[in-house]
Amino acid sequence: MEPLDIQFFSMFLIFSVSFLTTFVMIPLIIPLLKEKNIVGQDMHKKGKPKIPRMGGIAVFFGILFGLLVAIALYTFTGFQFDMTTLMAGIITLSIIAIIGLLDDILDLPQKVKAILPLFAAIPLMVIRAGTTSMAFPFIGLIDFGIIYTVILLPLGIAVASNLTNMLAGFNGNEAGMGIIMFIVILIVSFYSGNTESFIISLVMLASLTAFIYYNWYPAKIFPDDTATLLIGGALAVCVIIGNMETIGAILVIPHVVDFFIKLPNKFPKTFGVLGKDGKIYAPAGKVKGLGQLIMKLSGGIKETHLTMVLIIIEVFFGIIALVKFFIYNSIV
Repeated sequence: MEPLDIQFFSMFLIFSVSFLTTFVMIPLIIPLLKEKNIVGQDMHKKGKPKIPRMGGIAVFFGILFGLLVAIALYTFTGFQFDMTTLMAGIITLSIIAIIGLLDDILDLPQKVKAILPLFAAIPLMVIRAGTTSMAFPFIGLIDFGIIYTVILLPLGIAVASNLTNMLAGFNGNEAGMGIIMFIVILIVSFYSGNTESFIISLVMLASLTAFIYYNWYPAKIFPDDTATLLIGGALAVCVIIGNMETIGAILVIPHVVDFFIKLPNKFPKTFGVLGKDGKIYAPAGKVKGLGQLIMKLSGGIKETHLTMVLIIIEVFFGIIALVKFFIYNSIV
């Protein structure tokens, strides 16, 4: 088997295992979650039905099993990557998943949830993942040295995971926006030759694609913080080890906008009001999130359409990120 054949087979197998693990696991855990009354109200449906939550567990296992397959392929075939970097990434993602699971169970205070992901960055810090130099428009390359490793790196993990955790609450929006993010990271990783970032974005894409089948309107399961924190955490891991900080910054712009809308309102839950026409409307008073802003500007919108608007917004910034990458690297 030629090296290129090994690479293609390995990527196909990794994707398949991640996808199938999540896809098969979800219908198995749904009745268990219902039995244990681990449910949440679907706020934008008539009667606010109770839906099983903590679906992020299945997403995490899809990610984990896919990465374990990558390690097995490294051990038994000619599939090559930096094992130290990938292992550090796996540990970081596992810590983030544990934080999300604790929050789903214990409902951690917002301040605690904001700080804990800093510790998830330790595995990446000890191997000095990424490069300390970052390029800025009109300024050029700046080498942050040790500041990058001990301050910027953990901040990147914490900020990204919390940003994707906040822009949530509509059937399919978290997984849908995450899918777009990791398609972009996958493309950039492929052209830049960063195998470790490619593998992590591949398992994320596979697991989220499987998950959205069950989470799309009307949702059969909710992701909860185990998944929403993981999406941002995995994005940050890929960005750090792939040296693509600018790409990551562009991809989270919608989440940053949502953050600054919620900031003066102390990060409230930003649900809409379900109308008799099946549309959801922004509650009376001040808009408190990007979702509510879309509701207000549209004069009322169906939940599926709102999710699609959020995904289209993410596609828009994904295209900007790709254009920036290809122009900067002179690839056409």
